Amino acid sequence: MAVIGTGQAHGACSLLHAAGTGYGASIALDLPVIVKALDRPSKRRLDDPDNLFTAVVETWVSNDLPLPDGLESGDIHWAVASKIPKQRGLKSSAAISVAALKALCEATQTALNDNQIVDLSSQAQINAGVSITGSIDDSWACLTKGWKLIDANAESVADGVIMSGAGLNPDDWIVIIATREPRKARPELEDFGPMFQEFEKALVALQQGELLNCLTINGRAVCSVTNDIQGRKIANDAFINGARASGVTGSGPAVVIIIPSLVSSSVERIKSTLQRIMPDEQIIETKFLSLDSDELEME
Repeated sequence: MAVIGTGQAHGACSLLHAAGTGYGASIALDLPVIVKALDRPSKRRLDDPDNLFTAVVETWVSNDLPLPDGLESGDIHWAVASKIPKQRGLKSSAAISVAALKALCEATQTALNDNQIVDLSSQAQINAGVSITGSIDDSWACLTKGWKLIDANAESVADGVIMSGAGLNPDDWIVIIATREPRKARPELEDFGPMFQEFEKALVALQQGELLNCLTINGRAVCSVTNDIQGRKIANDAFINGARASGVTGSGPAVVIIIPSLVSSSVERIKSTLQRIMPDEQIIETKFLSLDSDELEME
């Protein structure tokens, strides 16, 4: 067994669910993913219930991109090391598809720009049935640092970027994630319609640069869409204990809680509150991945 290509990406959380208004945004988190393309099966069983890797390879081939020398589609195997809990709204599918595409780029010496990788990632997620919007904002956040506001209905990935930002300073904020149990069902696109005005409020907040307010308003709207009473309570309790923002990410069930890094007592209170309702392994502490000044100049 030989590693023929390696790709890396990271997780993210929602600022604005694209199903709410047609505009979506996610922000990068320090939840790393490494995907390796192999010429033979790994000894470790691959957990891929949605056949996402099959969809990635099929998308690659359907876009007339080359396979590794001497290999057919079915000859490519995969190994994954990921810090992102699956099916929680933390963009694991976007991150894995992005990392797998980068691994195929290395395996075939193919140069793709960021727009192309995001486009292929979106196609693969739709084909695998793991996204109702194409998750273009998620793929951007898993590929790059910071955040981008995306028009999900734009004619192309490049045209769809409406706004972008460096993100929140990782030294200023601690991110606590209550991952909870996996969701039992994904909401349908039409379920979001009744909450359009609330998602629009979140969109306005983001356009005004109020990222924390946007995340909170969006999270409350998603709780209403999914009838997630516990998720709303977790977010409300976090505010009582000192959080500056809190809300469900994606379509749930994970709740993202943002706390000023200087207020360590709030971090401990929030963790203690969560430990009463879920095991320790469902509570993650991480940080944002944001663009620094040098990276901003290169943008």
